Amino acid sequence: MTQPPNQPPHGGFGAPQQPQPPQDPRQGGIPQPPPPAGPPQSPPPAPQPGYGYPQQQPPAQAGPYGYPQQPGPYGQPTQPGQQPGPYGQPTQPGPYQAPQPGPYGQPTQPGGYGFPQQAPGGPAVPPPGGGGGKSPFKGKPAVIVAAAVAALLVAGGAVFALSGGDDDKKKSEAKEKDPKPTTSAPVNPGDGSGDGHEGKEDLNEGRQAGESKVLWYKEAPKAPGKGADAPGMWIKDGVAVKAVYKEVLAYEVGTGKPAWPATIELPYDICAASQQISEDGKVVVAYKSGTKSAAKCDQLQVIDLKTGEKGWKKQIKEEGPFDMALNVELTITGDTLMVARSQSGTAYSMSDGEQLFVSRKKDEGTCFPAGFTGGDRMLRALSCGASTPTEHDEVEELDPKTGKAKWTKKFPKGWRLDKVYSTSPTVLYLTNEDKKQWNITTLKPGSSATRSEVRVNEDFAPECGWGGIMVRDLQGCTGAVADDSYLYLPTKKTTGANEIVAISLATGKAAWREKSPTDTSMMPMKTQDGQLIAYVAPSYDSGGRVVSLATSGSHTPKTLLRNPAGTAKIENGFFSKAIDYVDGRFYLSTTRLSGSAQGREKLMLAYGE
Repeated sequence: MTQPPNQPPHGGFGAPQQPQPPQDPRQGGIPQPPPPAGPPQSPPPAPQPGYGYPQQQPPAQAGPYGYPQQPGPYGQPTQPGQQPGPYGQPTQPGPYQAPQPGPYGQPTQPGGYGFPQQAPGGPAVPPPGGGGGKSPFKGKPAVIVAAAVAALLVAGGAVFALSGGDDDKKKSEAKEKDPKPTTSAPVNPGDGSGDGHEGKEDLNEGRQAGESKVLWYKEAPKAPGKGADAPGMWIKDGVAVKAVYKEVLAYEVGTGKPAWPATIELPYDICAASQQISEDGKVVVAYKSGTKSAAKCDQLQVIDLKTGEKGWKKQIKEEGPFDMALNVELTITGDTLMVARSQSGTAYSMSDGEQLFVSRKKDEGTCFPAGFTGGDRMLRALSCGASTPTEHDEVEELDPKTGKAKWTKKFPKGWRLDKVYSTSPTVLYLTNEDKKQWNITTLKPGSSATRSEVRVNEDFAPECGWGGIMVRDLQGCTGAVADDSYLYLPTKKTTGANEIVAISLATGKAAWREKSPTDTSMMPMKTQDGQLIAYVAPSYDSGGRVVSLATSGSHTPKTLLRNPAGTAKIENGFFSKAIDYVDGRFYLSTTRLSGSAQGREKLMLAYGE
């Protein structure tokens, strides 16, 4: 337990450089979204140095939108000797507490009491084509969503997508009936002589002692001017597999030579891929149904990572007039594939493609699925009661074989489940847009009960992708890692090195922290064998590093790979990227092609000893 709220906070890792508005103890060090207007509560003294939250509220100060901050859940004052908690119970600060500056307009001063300049769970960089971090349809009933989508399609000249078809649609379907697969070059003719888009320069020329070796480097197939997606990167059983544009390529991890008899070529653009691998070593990619801008992302293809053989293929079945597969998310839990769409999700057996169940709306149509997770647990986010007094979000754990809920957790009105940092243990990142607050909650194993909530005074900066218009990318964060004891988060780099903070899942407090060994950011990747594996970003004249930090004892980073300075420019050029460290090798690949490059764009880079 922490000190009673009528005591000043203990010392920590430095005071904010200027007084900060009161914080919600639960929100503790990750972003939060403006507070409601209203009179401030009784004025307490100004905050003291420390990485914890203030135990007593400082004098009322204007929030990010000029509103005064207020302590306590929903603005009610916190009682002496009691710490505010969810639903009023005396625990730690969280989504039901005092507002804090958050991802949409937070103050520019250093983030005391957990005010990152960007919400830790929010997208790091806007995707091509612009757009915001939040869905434009959040909180709108289904009919409004459909109307908005229809308006977008009308503006794009694609009314037929909702109207049911016309002559233009028939003509386009006729043209696309039997398309010829297209590739940019003979990547792999099936006889082992292909190079898989091999780069021609010697990237190890001038390599210094102690630097790792570039094992191989691949350039991307030529993308159209509008760009192309390159989702998914899988490393398994000596094979590195990458999906890009209309191709799925496989490389031997040590040499970069093509690992399959032939590259998989698909007729239309790849639009989604599963992060996870099934129990028998298979993944799934989705590709579009045609070339038109309104083409749906509704074609599924199973691929065996070891052999490159195609498994079952299926077209996604929509479950209603507003259940549109404009974009989908694919997750795998055990042998179950979940295909998430705008208002539902369909589960298939990875073994044979048979439909297992459909995850539909619940509570007489007031709750709609908004996203799913895969991996250790299948979680379902629900958006309920849109535009009603009972509007709220929920999260459930589903049985991946039957779709039945094992438990359900409801959040108060205004709180949105944005990201799931971990499924085992379950660590949830929520935001409140109206109050400009954020919260990170850890649940007890196999339960909806809260174990702890983060209460750390830091600006955290995991790199998170942008979800689709209609489906949330719940697991789209790099840099948020959890094990049984700690949640590891990177701080935002301002001047000098950033830090990784290990937050106790039992208390929500910082247990230890370690600074990056260079002046660039250090990002958690995974835990293995009692070590936290992290990636240290390259600078303009030095390569990146892979380091390990012991999770107990001394946490000083130990260098596992120090990438050569000669490839720093290339390594630095992966702006939208996927990273992994497997069996002593580090892999870096792009997740998006711009299509505007004069020559070949970067696709994938592998380092090793």
